[in-house]
Amino acid sequence: MKNGGAKIWYFPDGYLPEKTGAGEMEAHEALMLLNVNNVPAEVKLDFYFEDRDPVKDIPAKVGPERVVCLRLDKPECIGGLQILPLVQYSIRVRSDVPIVAQFGRLDTTQTNMTYYCAPGLWENP
Repeated sequence: MKNGGAKIWYFPDGYLPEKTGAGEMEAHEALMLLNVNNVPAEVKLDFYFEDRDPVKDIPAKVGPERVVCLRLDKPECIGGLQILPLVQYSIRVRSDVPIVAQFGRLDTTQTNMTYYCAPGLWENP
């Protein structure tokens, strides 16, 4: 990875957990995008599914030297796309400048809730 990031990122393991319980922590998945450049990053998100056509070119913007956290369980964060719980999906992130991307999941379906973050596979064309 050069120049503080990459232009293309892949996250193959999307699978929104069900929202259960009434605790303070809400089950969700999120995509964090970090732009360490001094110019805005124009980002396109592509979502791939097991049983339907992909949804491509959802725009996102990350300001200069900023981070955004896109909640994948909230359609308003991802161009109106609604991802249902327990549906397998993958994401491709494309940016016009190098960025850093990370995927996170909070699963509260068990008393021992689970949170994990994962960097994706990246490439620079």
